[in-house]
Amino acid sequence: MEPSAVADAASVRATYDRIADHFSQTRAQPWPQIPAFLDGRSGAVGVALGCGNGRHVELLADCCGRAVGLDLSRELLGLAVERATDYDADWVQGSVDRLPIATDSVDIGVYIATLHHLDARETRRASLDELARVLAPGGRALVSVWSTTHSTFDETDGFDTVVDWTLPGGETVPRYYHIYDPDEFESDLAASGLAVERTFTEDGNCFAVVGCEGKRT
Repeated sequence: MEPSAVADAASVRATYDRIADHFSQTRAQPWPQIPAFLDGRSGAVGVALGCGNGRHVELLADCCGRAVGLDLSRELLGLAVERATDYDADWVQGSVDRLPIATDSVDIGVYIATLHHLDARETRRASLDELARVLAPGGRALVSVWSTTHSTFDETDGFDTVVDWTLPGGETVPRYYHIYDPDEFESDLAASGLAVERTFTEDGNCFAVVGCEGKRT
């Protein structure tokens, strides 16, 4: 399917600002892979990239001295602040391919269901390089992308598409996705500054546990 939605940063921000309220209502619980990844981990700084309404930042706050949520959408960040009634976190508006985060500063990262919204392969790889830059030595992050292994798709190779978000009342808002095949995901990880600890597929998504040891220069 040929994509018809523009996926530059301004358009992605406008899309998620538009659907933020309804999107947040459907995203109350964390992905089950996040508690599993965080189990037994702790650190000074934990960051959720593409944090949305902050549902995973709350988990980082439980195991890190400082929790940070970053998202491009100001509306989603506002909802995240409203949700954060019983924990402390910092909220940053920013792009995942140019992180406003210091080098070597992140002990634990979660980068969930966001990379696939970047519309060029070089931009996606640049974002993975940025994750490598900000990870501290010994730090680990969990990355996920939507995958061709999902039952929704017949394709076996990675492809670009548009998935409409339907608002109450019937209005549809197009959202760009790059749907990864597992080999392509591993190739982009290998081309980045990240060191891959392990990869797996689950619930129609590709996941990777990554660090930076031995890869970043």
